[in-house]
Amino acid sequence: MSVTAPAGFEAAGVAVGLKSTGKPDVAVVVNRGPLKVGAAVFTSNRAKANPILWSEQAIRDGVVEAIVLNSGGANCFTGSFGFQTTHQTAEKTAELLGVSAGDVLVCSTGLIGTGDEVFRGKVLAGVEEGIIALSPDGGVDASLAILTTDSRPKRAVRSADGWTIGGMAKGAGMLAPGLATMLVVITTDAVLDAAEADAALRAATRVSFDRLDSDGCMSTNDQVTLLVSGASGVRPAMVDFTVALTAVCDDLAAQLQGDAEGASHDITIRVVSAASEDDAVAVGRSVARNNLFKAAIFGNDPNWGRVLAAIGTTDAAFDPYDVDVWMNGVRVCTAGGPDRPREDVDLTPRATDLVIDLRVGDAAATIRTNDLTHDYVHENSAYSS
Repeated sequence: MSVTAPAGFEAAGVAVGLKSTGKPDVAVVVNRGPLKVGAAVFTSNRAKANPILWSEQAIRDGVVEAIVLNSGGANCFTGSFGFQTTHQTAEKTAELLGVSAGDVLVCSTGLIGTGDEVFRGKVLAGVEEGIIALSPDGGVDASLAILTTDSRPKRAVRSADGWTIGGMAKGAGMLAPGLATMLVVITTDAVLDAAEADAALRAATRVSFDRLDSDGCMSTNDQVTLLVSGASGVRPAMVDFTVALTAVCDDLAAQLQGDAEGASHDITIRVVSAASEDDAVAVGRSVARNNLFKAAIFGNDPNWGRVLAAIGTTDAAFDPYDVDVWMNGVRVCTAGGPDRPREDVDLTPRATDLVIDLRVGDAAATIRTNDLTHDYVHENSAYSS
């Protein structure tokens, strides 16, 4: 059921014509309480969509009654008209629910730079229809309404000791870190205050969504939101809640990786024996963003030289002539030189495991990415057509 798995939430997903496919394109998630706690993290891109600008202000008091999400249009770089559209979306939602507009978050996804009176009218109609359709079983429909180039919805649920966390996500391209990636809504019926929710969300996104670097392109609309109803009446230990929330976020991040546009390999880059976690992340990300390496994996070529060339661009502490590299369980490079023959590496499976042993310390980090394919180029060359 996704976001309606925890008690205290209702959701809906409706089709109002924002997508030419006729599929659902407006989602509404409402927190019925008794708590109305919210936390969110946003893209760090300086170019921010109007819903981000709105939601960054609305979340400041830690109170969220509802969130509205539309696909079929990013409402970004649409001027004052676009911000007014976001404002009216929150106001319409607030009016129909009997709450404050300042306690309604808004998210949009789709093509940048488009938006007119027709777009606005459809979004507002979606709010009305969505609120009418609200249901404790509406999580599945909501998860479908936020999809764009995704081939499938992403949902995750975890339960423990009388409380539950549920989540939904969208994203198949422009997946690069910046506090968060994609659009994600996570709900819980655990009892948390706003500060606890914020701390747990930031801890979870830091090691999940923030380490998904599919194509190195940061979106203008990325937002991860956590809504807390407290309906279970159970206050978990913060460490237990954070572990469960991280598991949900990691599950959704893996699903996003597996649905990346045109990808034929899901690449897990594990950097071990680093001097610091920051070094491990920097090294892993340098490989995740290296198009030569990603193209080699697409061609099933275990070209470990491209790995060493990529990590050499970082300022992480290591000796490039004392690094080991493993590909799908085969050590192809040791101490900066060749080891096992490339022919020993089987890169035909979709799951691709790369291990980089820096041999300087005890820190580690994992970065998720994908290969660079013809299909990715084709899909993004025709995105606005």
